[in-house]
Amino acid sequence: MTIGDHLSSLYRLPSHTFPGPDAPTDKLPEPDAVAWRISSEVYDSNEDWPDAFARFCAAVDTTRVRAVIVGAWQEAYDSDPHAVIAALLAARDRFPALRALFLGDMVMEACEISWINQTDVGPLLAAFPQLEEFGVRGGSGLGFTALEHTALRRLVVETGGLPAEVVRGIGASDLPALEHLDLWLGTPDYGGNSEVADLEPILSGARLPRLRHLALRNSEMQDAVAAAVAAAPVVDRLEVLDLSMGVLTDEGAVALLGGQPLTHLKKLDLHHHYLSKPVEERVRETLEPAGVEVDLDRDDAEEDTEDDGTVWRYVAVGE
Repeated sequence: MTIGDHLSSLYRLPSHTFPGPDAPTDKLPEPDAVAWRISSEVYDSNEDWPDAFARFCAAVDTTRVRAVIVGAWQEAYDSDPHAVIAALLAARDRFPALRALFLGDMVMEACEISWINQTDVGPLLAAFPQLEEFGVRGGSGLGFTALEHTALRRLVVETGGLPAEVVRGIGASDLPALEHLDLWLGTPDYGGNSEVADLEPILSGARLPRLRHLALRNSEMQDAVAAAVAAAPVVDRLEVLDLSMGVLTDEGAVALLGGQPLTHLKKLDLHHHYLSKPVEERVRETLEPAGVEVDLDRDDAEEDTEDDGTVWRYVAVGE
């Protein structure tokens, strides 16, 4: 699986791409009615993202803008978004209503997820203390300095490989309002070098008193993650547990079912998995009678077996 579609919405607002330099701007949506997507891939190749953003700021009443989606910047394969972040930081006083920001909304035609160059996103969160939703795509060079943010309710980090220092930075952050945490852990081949021990501060829930939706997915070590989640204190307060998109086998699912009860959940998402039919049935029989919605769609999870018997299994999003 690859990222084939741009974000369709952010902060419950439909996304709208700000037009190129030659397009009219007299019939734009109301500033607070959409999530504004600004992306170099739809503009003239000579227009840098900061220049497009400057046009946006001149054409739209930014004091009413509630959500911004940063799409492609020039040469994302080779360049991190430092100029993008600098432009956003310089304009922060012009966005008093901004509540949602996503950095790196690119599909594979622009830049495949594991080749998107990123940088430390901590300064963005520090500069916008009223943000309620923040998301980022791409793990190469990604940083997340431990911080305190009292307004953030939703944090999404999409990668083919999430660096361990990012996991640790998130785990060490004080996020008292966070309700939704979604981490794509990925594989070592693409920089996903975290271990289960790095997740302990998240799984303890000590700094996440309001967490209700936890997704630890797209992981090559999904069995070990499932085993750790089985005994994690944070699970008791969750409504949604998402261990999808990874290499989850019978070992991990059995460990999960053998831990604390999950019957309080509203949903358990395990789609894209490598479970046997008997274990699939065991999951359903354990949870569905209690009213838990269970997603066991195998999706595109397929195994490759070599002549020597070696079996290869893959996460949903790697490249």
